[in-house]
Amino acid sequence: MRRFPLIALVLTALLLVAPGAAQAAVPDRASADPAAVLAGVRTAGTAWGLDPATGRMTLTVDDTVAPAELTALRAVADRARVLLRHEPGTLRPLIAGGQGIYGGGARCSLGANVRSGSTYYVVTAGHCTIAAATWYADSAQSTVLGTRTATSYPTNDYGLIRYTGRIAHPSAVYTYPGLLTINGPGNAYIGQAVCRSGTTTGVRCGTVTGLNQTVNYSTGVIYGLIRTNICAEPGDSGGPLYVASTGTILGILSGGTGNCTAGGTTYYQPIAEVLAAYGLTLP
Repeated sequence: MRRFPLIALVLTALLLVAPGAAQAAVPDRASADPAAVLAGVRTAGTAWGLDPATGRMTLTVDDTVAPAELTALRAVADRARVLLRHEPGTLRPLIAGGQGIYGGGARCSLGANVRSGSTYYVVTAGHCTIAAATWYADSAQSTVLGTRTATSYPTNDYGLIRYTGRIAHPSAVYTYPGLLTINGPGNAYIGQAVCRSGTTTGVRCGTVTGLNQTVNYSTGVIYGLIRTNICAEPGDSGGPLYVASTGTILGILSGGTGNCTAGGTTYYQPIAEVLAAYGLTLP
C-alpha cells in the first residue's frame, strides 16, 4: 500500500505574476504592507507569517523553489521589508488520535473523535479525506471505520468521516503505547510546549513557533495554520497536536518540511475552527 504523501509538494507553481513582473507588482517600499504583499505570493514551496522570535514577517522557501522564482521572491521580500528564510526539504501536506486510518490506498492519522449529538465522527486532514469515500481502521481494510461526510481542502485542511463500524472511539490520543484522555479543545500560543501523534513516527514533541501561518502547497493555499518545530513524515497527516500535561487538543497536522531523522517544521489546522465549522464537540 502506498503512503499518502503528506500530499507531495512537488513545487512547480509560479508566482501569480511572472518573475520579471514581481518587482513592478509590489508597492513602494516605504508604503508596502508586508501582509498584503505576501498574500499575493503563490509560489508552491513557500510559507509566510509573523515570526515571534524576531517580531518580523517572514517568507520561507523550501528546496524546490527554482532559482528564477527565488530571485523574484527575494525582490518581493526586500520591497516588503520581510525576512526571507530557507528551510531544507520539501513542504508537503503530511485512530484514538494518532492511529492509522486507511482508504483508497492512502494512509493517514486520526486527529480527534468528535460528535454532533449522538452521531460520532473522525476529524482528520482534508487532503486525506479527498482520497476515499470509505475508511478503515486497518491496513488490510477489513475493519470499517466509516464514510467520508465532509472535506474542506484547500483554503482549509480538514475533513470528517462518520463512524459506521463498531470500533470503539474514545476521546483520547494514542501515545505509542498507551492512551491520553483528551479533555477539550484549546488555542495555541507562541512558545507553548506541545506534542503530536502519528502512525508513522509516533509521538514527537516541541514548541509552537508561529500562528496564523499561510502555506502554499502545490495543490493549493492553506490559511491560518499553527507552526511548530516538530518533525513529521508521510502517514502522520491528520494526527493531533496536543498539550500532554492537560489533555488539550490544539490542531491536526496539515503538512511540513524535513523528516524525523534530520528534523523539520510542521503546520496544523486549528481544531477550534473545525469544531465551529461543523457544529461539533469533543465526546
